[in-house]
Amino acid sequence: MRILITNDDGIKAEGLRLLTEAAASLKEHELWIVAPAEQCSAMSQRITLREELFLKEEDFPVPVHRAFSLSGTPADCVKVAFSHIMKDKAPDCVFSGMNFGYNSGFDIAYSGTVGAAMEGILQGVPSFAFSNEAYVSNELAIKMLPELMRELLKKPVDLSGIWNVNIPGCPPEECRGILWDRKPATIQFYADHYDARDMAEGQWLKCNGIPTEQRMEEGTDIAALQDKYVSIGRVKCMIFA
Repeated sequence: MRILITNDDGIKAEGLRLLTEAAASLKEHELWIVAPAEQCSAMSQRITLREELFLKEEDFPVPVHRAFSLSGTPADCVKVAFSHIMKDKAPDCVFSGMNFGYNSGFDIAYSGTVGAAMEGILQGVPSFAFSNEAYVSNELAIKMLPELMRELLKKPVDLSGIWNVNIPGCPPEECRGILWDRKPATIQFYADHYDARDMAEGQWLKCNGIPTEQRMEEGTDIAALQDKYVSIGRVKCMIFA
């Protein structure tokens, strides 16, 4: 199987390395990386239309077939992989991540990680988005990613949407297991907050997401994470919804 790996945090992101290491542990697959050259969070499925893109082959810290950076968005990376780099033999699936921070609730709509996976669906292959809690240990993710990948790759092919995986940042011994078929919660996990700096001609604003403290209803992705479960659910592509 040819697996295309991408992300939205950039080619040098730790999460991309960890996701690639987990995929490499499955051994029987051919891994390709096409990832943004720079940080591209919250770009959803934006693509580049009127500007040139710079593509560069990279040395990657994990052994892969080939790795590239692209001066574009996560969705650009998937499109370039399918239509240019791997046009002679397309990927069989897309892994996107591992994102620095959850992609749950309304945040899914903004996510470049999810956007890249959605582009994989539009290219006609099963696609998976992986995210981890921000500013915490990756220990649980490192332990569980290979198992999660194996289980996901066994699932029947369904190109109506992606599998969205969120891993809590708790120590492995505190994780209560995996909850499947979680539905997106009806709020943003990271509520928007803008820090303002006044200037003579206006204001500079910086967005800082504040994690919700609101208890979410059972069955949702955020509730699973609040209870220290790995949350896995389907997110439908709007084209096929």
